[in-house]
Amino acid sequence: MPQASHSRVRRRGLTARDIALIGVFAALLAVLSMSAAINVGPVPITLQTLGVMLAPSLLGAKRGTLVVLTFLALVVAGLPLLPGGRGGPTPFVGPTGGYMLGWVLGALVIGLLVHLMLPRYRFWPGLGANIVGGIGVVYLIGVPWSAVALGDELLATITAAGVFLPGDLAKAALAAGIAAAVHRAYPVPPAGRPVGEETADNAADTFTDTAGTDGGTGPAGSTDRTE
Repeated sequence: MPQASHSRVRRRGLTARDIALIGVFAALLAVLSMSAAINVGPVPITLQTLGVMLAPSLLGAKRGTLVVLTFLALVVAGLPLLPGGRGGPTPFVGPTGGYMLGWVLGALVIGLLVHLMLPRYRFWPGLGANIVGGIGVVYLIGVPWSAVALGDELLATITAAGVFLPGDLAKAALAAGIAAAVHRAYPVPPAGRPVGEETADNAADTFTDTAGTDGGTGPAGSTDRTE
C-alpha cells in the first residue's frame, strides 16, 4: 500500500490546464515587461523579475521555467515585449542578455526550492527561494555578461548593479507574499498527469477484460455445460 501511494505523486507530461497556466503567466510576464521602466543606464529597472519569481513560486519548476522560455521565445521571434518596444535576437547579445538568460535558471532554482517546502508554502522560505534564484542566480549570470558586453571592469559592473538590489528585494518579498496567499487560498495542482493513477487504471481495465473473458470459458461458465 505505501508503494501505491508513493506512485501517485509521480507525474509526467503537461495537461491542458498546465499549458493554459503557462500561457497566462507568459502573458503576465509580458505585461510586467512592457510596464513603466526606469532608465538608470544600459539595464533599466522594470517589473520583469516580479513575474520571473512569481511564476515558479506558484506553478513549480517545470511550468515556471516554461513560462520564462515561452516569453523569451516570443521576444526572439520579434514581438516587442521588452521595455521600449524592443524585440528580436539583438537584446540577447547586449548588456541585458545575461539577465534574461539568467531568468531561465533562476526560475528553475526557485521552483525546485519551493517544491521542498510544499504542500505548505511559507513566506520566509519563499522569500529565501526568490532571493537565491531570482536575485543570486540572475545576477551571477547577468552581471558578468553585462561587463563583457559593455567592456567594463567586473568590479565596476557589480557596484553599478547594486542600484537594482533594493527593488529586487522588494519584488522578491511581494512575490513571496502573493504566493503564500494563493497557496493558502487556492493551491495550484502539480504539473503533469499522475503516472501511478494511469498505471492503476490500465491494470484495472486489463484485469476486468481478462476476468470477463475467462468467465465464459472457465468451469463456472454455466453456458458451456451440457446436462
